[in-house]
Amino acid sequence: MRWYCLNTNTHGCRRIVVSRGRLRRLLWILLTLSAVGLILWQCAELLMNYYSASVSVTVQFQKLPFPAVTICNINPYKYSAMKEYLSELDKETKKALETFYGFSEGKSKVRRSVDDWNSTGSDFFQQIPLLKVEDFPRTATDLHSGQKRKIEGSVFHKDSSIVNSGDSNDIIGFQLCDANNSSECALYTFSSGVNAIQEWYKLHYMNIMAQIPLETKEKLSYSAEDLILTCFFDGLSCDKRHFTRFHHPLHGNCYTFNSGENGTILSTSTGGSEYGLQVVLYIDEADYNPFLVTSTGAKIIVHDQNEYPFIEDIGTEIETAAATSIGMHFTQSRKLSKPYSDCTETGDDIPVENLYNKSYSLQICLHSCFQKAMVDSCGCAQYAQPLPAGAEYCNYKKNPNWMYCYYRLHEKFVKEQLGCQQICKDACSFKEWALTTSIAQWPSIVSEDWMLRVLSWDKGQKLNKKLNKTDLANLMVFYKDLNERFISENPANTLVILLSNFGGQLGLWMSCSVVCVIEIVEVFFIDSLSIVMRRQWQKAKKWWNGRQRRSSGKAPQASDVERQGHDNPVCIDEDLPTFTTALRLPLPQDSPLPRTPPPNYSTLRLETAFAEQLPDTLELGQH
Repeated sequence: MRWYCLNTNTHGCRRIVVSRGRLRRLLWILLTLSAVGLILWQCAELLMNYYSASVSVTVQFQKLPFPAVTICNINPYKYSAMKEYLSELDKETKKALETFYGFSEGKSKVRRSVDDWNSTGSDFFQQIPLLKVEDFPRTATDLHSGQKRKIEGSVFHKDSSIVNSGDSNDIIGFQLCDANNSSECALYTFSSGVNAIQEWYKLHYMNIMAQIPLETKEKLSYSAEDLILTCFFDGLSCDKRHFTRFHHPLHGNCYTFNSGENGTILSTSTGGSEYGLQVVLYIDEADYNPFLVTSTGAKIIVHDQNEYPFIEDIGTEIETAAATSIGMHFTQSRKLSKPYSDCTETGDDIPVENLYNKSYSLQICLHSCFQKAMVDSCGCAQYAQPLPAGAEYCNYKKNPNWMYCYYRLHEKFVKEQLGCQQICKDACSFKEWALTTSIAQWPSIVSEDWMLRVLSWDKGQKLNKKLNKTDLANLMVFYKDLNERFISENPANTLVILLSNFGGQLGLWMSCSVVCVIEIVEVFFIDSLSIVMRRQWQKAKKWWNGRQRRSSGKAPQASDVERQGHDNPVCIDEDLPTFTTALRLPLPQDSPLPRTPPPNYSTLRLETAFAEQLPDTLELGQH
């Protein structure tokens, strides 16, 4: 067995024999036995798998969690309930239309004189004066006072990147000036009067809404009973209890189906329109604000339960008098963080406060960053975004300079000068629902009569009129199939691959394995460290002995002479010495040197090999 261990190519067995010291020998025995056990186990597994003739068939019925679906009416608040707050603004807007374009409700198209308008006064036009550009870009006429103004400062064209894209007489805009420095102004122009009037109206509208308490605004908007007529999910009836209300600053009361607020998330096990969400919405076009919104319908967004629904950014509009079918494909993506990409796992490493109380996303970071910059620069918060702690929404009674500050800040944000785009990062993991939308006429001509009668009867307890199809919208949201697509990034080079590549190269060129590496570590590191430590110990011991002799005044003895190698008792090893080390062993001091004994000369005598002399030799001797 010893001969086999010394001559075999199996490194572990050889190291058991040649190792010096019981501890090393024990470690090599354990390593070798462990490796043999692993080899036997893996070989047994391979043989069992090879000779097994079984076939496994797996049938899996997959359920996908249904996403949250948020629905908002395009008109945020009932116009009939908002008239007391917007009556003065609407009156001034109608006067502006009559003066600018010569028409009004129920009257002929006759332009109103500027003097008649000035006699009534207008705080709205004093705050944001509307201008008609006549000699672009040098002079403009104030449509409220009729005075011409010299255009100073910056000019921003909001409809296109080309300033003065059409006739200068068609360009209408408004001027914003710094309340602390009237010489710093900015003119925002529009090639369409519709866009100019709407933008001017929205600025005053946000200013008014910022001063109304949240509880009051929730009452002025649509309730779940007002918005949702019928509801089905997965073939079963649902009602307002399955919807969660949240108030959006720009869209009023919105309702989220399957929000997961109660800890339960609905799922579906079948694809197709019959097994998704089906709702009929009551839009009530007659109660729309004519100056705030110019389209009719609803907005929806499909999102995860932990995501904030950015209706104003990525919402999908639903048409009235139509059935809108939205098919979904679910994709879950995950990217690797540093050092592979510049994404964030949870957003905790981003120095921007999350104002939305939802899971991190790039949009949340950008909006929160802008709102923080708005509070720091303008002293108040922008109405369309959540309030930071201790801040108030802007209104020009408390913050007369907020509109000019907001536009200036937004200009820097778009040009990426605020630093938000540099600070905010993409999320490493996110869920996405790809939507495919199709539209069909609804209700059909042949079924319109009875459907509207039945729906009017269902709604009749609160509505004293027959429904019109332009007041209704049919929405279906469903999975087209239950195939979940998962996209993930994996590192091309890992520690396992690196070690495998190293092992392949060492095995190919040097026939080396892990045991060889352990041997190299033992010889070049452990043994080298042991030699260095022994020499340091010898030097320290020699220094200590010399110090003791000097302090005692004794002369050095022969027994104190430095001994090295096998002469030093510290270096005594339990293993038997090799041939080379045996030659260096010291001889005993008291015993004489062994000498070679003299030869025994009697052994040199020659003796015959035969007991008697042969006859033929006798005869020869006689002659």
